[in-house]
Amino acid sequence: MTKPLTILGIETSCDETAAAVLRLEGGRATLLSDVIRTQVEEHAPYRGVVPEIAARAHAEIADHTVSKAMADAGISYAELDGVAATAGPGLIGGVLVGLMTGKAIAQAAGIPFIPVNHLEGHALSPRLDSDCPFPYLLLLVSGGHCQFLEVRGLGDYRRLGSTIDDAVGEAFDKVAKLMGLGFPGGPAVERLAAQGNAKAHELPRPLLNRPGLEMSFSGLKSAVARVVDGAADEAAKADICASFQAAICDVLAEKSRRALVAFDPGAEVRRFVVAGGVAANKAIRTALEVAAAESGARLIAPPLRHCTDNAAMIALAGAERLAAGLVGEGDGLDAGSRPRWPLDEASALSAPVYGGGHKGAKA
Repeated sequence: MTKPLTILGIETSCDETAAAVLRLEGGRATLLSDVIRTQVEEHAPYRGVVPEIAARAHAEIADHTVSKAMADAGISYAELDGVAATAGPGLIGGVLVGLMTGKAIAQAAGIPFIPVNHLEGHALSPRLDSDCPFPYLLLLVSGGHCQFLEVRGLGDYRRLGSTIDDAVGEAFDKVAKLMGLGFPGGPAVERLAAQGNAKAHELPRPLLNRPGLEMSFSGLKSAVARVVDGAADEAAKADICASFQAAICDVLAEKSRRALVAFDPGAEVRRFVVAGGVAANKAIRTALEVAAAESGARLIAPPLRHCTDNAAMIALAGAERLAAGLVGEGDGLDAGSRPRWPLDEASALSAPVYGGGHKGAKA
């Protein structure tokens, strides 16, 4: 499909209600609108996302968010070529809100509905405004996922390594909760870490000396819990945050070096993409930039706005899938919601890292 495609994207997988309109023409994406509404105030008293509260908040404002995105884009529903919405993974109540909203619009307008894997949205997010052709190495670091993937092409992903317990984002959030830093936890830890001494505490770097690309952050979180008891003032907490963040940076940087050694795309330029909410952390970006430079690779990261959950990346994934003719059997109005949806489903089935059960493997 070579004609310009205009797609409405909807994202409701966690605690952001987002809608965006994107035009894909000649392989280049142009954002016509990009609306993101957060639920920080609703979840702040609980110092974490409460699924039921999130679902109710999505239900209350999803239609208004979509209307705002369409108005900002200055187009009518009749001018859309398709609607894309996150179908998973995520908090199932929120996913259902976005999925049903997108299906209703697509059915009313008589246009295709494209269910999108939220993780594929993150994987493609650097292509929103960067020259980032396939293939590339991806470090996906979000609230619930931390893994290295070889992105061979649209819909073609191979898992190279993963955390075997907590994701990086989970570790940040849990440390913030331990220290009473409020919600959202990741940015709070980063802000305090900037004021602290990263060498104040000798925290573990789990699996750093073990060959391979597997990671673990649960033990690091437990080590932080043991030193938090003695943190009586802001300066002491800043030192803990700085030491914790430094440990995360060391692990991700070293594992990235190993991944880059193993990744040989057969191209002149090796592209190393970092995406997901944790990619907004400046200290982690800096550590990854150094690792990429040492390996002769180019680090590509989306703008900070498109690191965290957003609908622009969902619209892009939907547009690229529609353009490639990948919207077929099993998609469209019959698509269901999925609380878990690994990018490399073959590896998740044959060799799940963790998280089996009736919901399926997480990675």
